[in-house]
Amino acid sequence: MNSDNRNVILAVVLSMLVLFGWQFFVAGPQMERQQRQNEIAAQQQAEQAALAVPATSADGTQVAATDQPLSSQTFADRQSAIAASTRVAIDTEDLSGSINLTGARIDDLRLEKYRETVDPDSPIITLLSPSGAPGGYYIEHGWAPAAGATVTLPDANTVWTLEGDATTLTAATPVTLRYDNGQGLIFRRTIAVDDRYLFTITQSVENAGTGDVALFPYARVVRQGTPAVQNFFIQHEGPIGVLGTYNYVARKYHDLQNERQVDFSSTTGWLGIADKYWATAVLPKPDAAINARFAYSSQGTLPIYQSNYVETQPVVVPAGGTATSESYVFAGAKEDAVISAYQTEHGFDRLELLIDWGWFHFLTKPMHWLLVTLYGLLGNFGLAILAVTVIVKALFFPLANRSYASMAAMRRVQPEMKAIQERLKDDRPAQQQAMMELYKKEKINPLSGCWPILIQIPVFFALYTVIFISIEMRHAPFFGWIQDLAAPDPTNIFTLFGLIPWTPTALPFIGSFLHLGIWPVIMGITMWVQMKLNPPPPDPTQAMIFNWMPIIFTFMLGAFPAGLVIYWAWNNTLSVTQQWFIMKRHGAEVNLFGNILDSFRKKPKPAENSKS
Repeated sequence: MNSDNRNVILAVVLSMLVLFGWQFFVAGPQMERQQRQNEIAAQQQAEQAALAVPATSADGTQVAATDQPLSSQTFADRQSAIAASTRVAIDTEDLSGSINLTGARIDDLRLEKYRETVDPDSPIITLLSPSGAPGGYYIEHGWAPAAGATVTLPDANTVWTLEGDATTLTAATPVTLRYDNGQGLIFRRTIAVDDRYLFTITQSVENAGTGDVALFPYARVVRQGTPAVQNFFIQHEGPIGVLGTYNYVARKYHDLQNERQVDFSSTTGWLGIADKYWATAVLPKPDAAINARFAYSSQGTLPIYQSNYVETQPVVVPAGGTATSESYVFAGAKEDAVISAYQTEHGFDRLELLIDWGWFHFLTKPMHWLLVTLYGLLGNFGLAILAVTVIVKALFFPLANRSYASMAAMRRVQPEMKAIQERLKDDRPAQQQAMMELYKKEKINPLSGCWPILIQIPVFFALYTVIFISIEMRHAPFFGWIQDLAAPDPTNIFTLFGLIPWTPTALPFIGSFLHLGIWPVIMGITMWVQMKLNPPPPDPTQAMIFNWMPIIFTFMLGAFPAGLVIYWAWNNTLSVTQQWFIMKRHGAEVNLFGNILDSFRKKPKPAENSKS
């Protein structure tokens, strides 16, 4: 590339700096602001967790608020909270936990196939916890009466009894809970679960009274406390849903603290709360009309977040008869194949959006599919990443071939270019005109050399998104010391790989750049070697950019997932090989080793002008 490419190079470098620097210069300050907002919210006057704003049914009937008061009881730890109430065990291949008979809540759930760290003996992931325990997080169903009705309904403090022979919820044996309000209504809640993460909730009401009763089914997901989040722009964590014509809706925790309550009336769909790898959602029947709500409140110093809905069409329980309502709960890992199967089987509206594929989903989803497919063939996600790199290189080979051929042609006409620059050094417009005529004569595209860099950006971003968000990449090992491709390289040259007992990443501001493992260094070296395929540009600005780019990218990618750094290093290596052969084939001199050696030679000082 020559000086005409300066603006393009600067644009590419600045784009990458913005992409990579976002995490350090924007996400970090956002997390600090969120913490400050949480502290302010904790100091505000305590208010009820329920936001008693009535919803309206499809026929205009006022429906009582679906939010139920929260218990003020607190517990020192999760086990104490579980032991404080009678429970029904949950035991499937993927899930374990229990249902709380107080409130008939699903509030104790663990994911048996996932652990907190790569250590196989580390604790199993805990998804749901009882109210009042640290990190309270649960799912609740119930009935709301029409406004003004005096019927007694089960609430968060109602104690249910187990009915029937089944005493443990398994994939083969549903359980049924029963509550008699003593006023002629008997409530039953049958809970079934499949072999993965979908619960089917069937609520029925038996009316032994003399008058019909109209009730509105509701469901909610409640989270107590603000969880730690990545707070990165490529993935949403927090309340989420797909609500009919409102389409995809989402709120970050700090946004909901400011809004307090967001209502979506007369819609369809589902809603819940999403974490990076896990999610919960309450899902009515796909065609059910609902009023949906995201809400924030506080109980003392405890922030509380809710995603809930109430159906707008009442279930009328006739005198002497029984009526039922069916809905679903998703609570588990965000596995693409499982979620897609639920969407197809049950007709849930865009349930696939539980996984935040981002704006570039048309690239991200195919990349995910390709990686998972290659993993099935190769048995290692690291090898799958290497194979993806080869495939991408093959797909873009025609473009790269033309680009490198044009670069080779520019190398051949460099003497003529220098002659033009020297002859017209005082007439810049004429120099540019002469250069363009030379390019036209030799059929050279001066921007073609930038294409091999530019085409990497969308592929790089898609791969980064997949590695960052997909649960398949979580704790996926490569070889050697890389046991988690979704985490940064655990080695660090600034601690001499663990020999020096200090944590450089804890330093303010620059600490995020001081995690520099072996693979980022390898990546930086391969990038530097790729730069040395061409002699240094005569333009000082270009030369400075080329000299500093490998160093800047090495430090930036130090804290990025190891899988992404391995991809970049392998891509650089393939690019060096590809460019070498293409340029050689087109007759361009490639003095890679000479250019590398020149980098270490002491540059002669420019001669000083003699005094007259």
